[in-house]
Amino acid sequence: MCGIVGLHLKKRSWDGRLGELLTPMLTALTLRGPDSAGIALYADDGPDGPLKYSLRAVTDLDWSGLASRLEAGLGEPVTVSRQVGRFATLMSRARAEEFLYRLHADASGVVMVGHGHAIEVFKDVGSPEEIVGRYGIGQAEGYQGIGHTRLATESAVTTEHSHPFTPAADLGLVHNGSFSNYASLRRRLQDAGVTFDTDNDSEVAARFVADRLRRGDDLGDALRMVLKEFDGFYTLLVSTAEQFAVVRDAFACKPLVVAETPDYVAVASEYHALATLPGVESATVFEPQPEELHVWSR
Repeated sequence: MCGIVGLHLKKRSWDGRLGELLTPMLTALTLRGPDSAGIALYADDGPDGPLKYSLRAVTDLDWSGLASRLEAGLGEPVTVSRQVGRFATLMSRARAEEFLYRLHADASGVVMVGHGHAIEVFKDVGSPEEIVGRYGIGQAEGYQGIGHTRLATESAVTTEHSHPFTPAADLGLVHNGSFSNYASLRRRLQDAGVTFDTDNDSEVAARFVADRLRRGDDLGDALRMVLKEFDGFYTLLVSTAEQFAVVRDAFACKPLVVAETPDYVAVASEYHALATLPGVESATVFEPQPEELHVWSR
């Protein structure tokens, strides 16, 4: 039931290899998730750089034309930094609230998949191999990435339902497992003003973590609250621009393997997804224990 991969690079000299290393990790878990796949990549553009918006159009769209309309409405430059079919990354120094307001006004058929100073998100229906090839993931650069291969069990096979879920700037979450009490937690979050895009139980966890971070928790504290509030069998991999974290439920039924070297931290649902990494034969390899939380920071 689904596959998780993640790679956190410790040395800037490795940034050019992020996509090269992540691609075989993701495709190795195709049998765990043949329905859809997704990946969130983090590149070190700095907090003073423009915000990046990963967007998906419901129908074919002239992305340059949309950028021009947004630029006219915002009074700030808007550039198309990447375009693949109905997916594109737009960049702007405008305030996020203003950009999203203009986006909703000027392009009703466009969905934001993720946004932030560091993150770009690519997810789609189909096999992992097709998806990483379609979006050129193997050539991507950056310092961190998380990925997911999905086998749908409780909601539809659509791009919206695929992972990662990215409910806040530079926040990404991938999940293997299922939550038994997500409906009640969803209602509680909705009562507090949190909105949802899907009926996926994983989105509830992502929105919960985002809400805790908004309230002032650090990532470790937010995930400790997940352990306290969520019932079920689950393994989570969560990333921000500065941190990379994994946590397993009290029974640790859903697999996860961690390999750490002086150059990187890599995680995957199965060890064979790590086997192509350079130096993995001398890595410290372990399986996190029940309710064990690990956080790595830049």
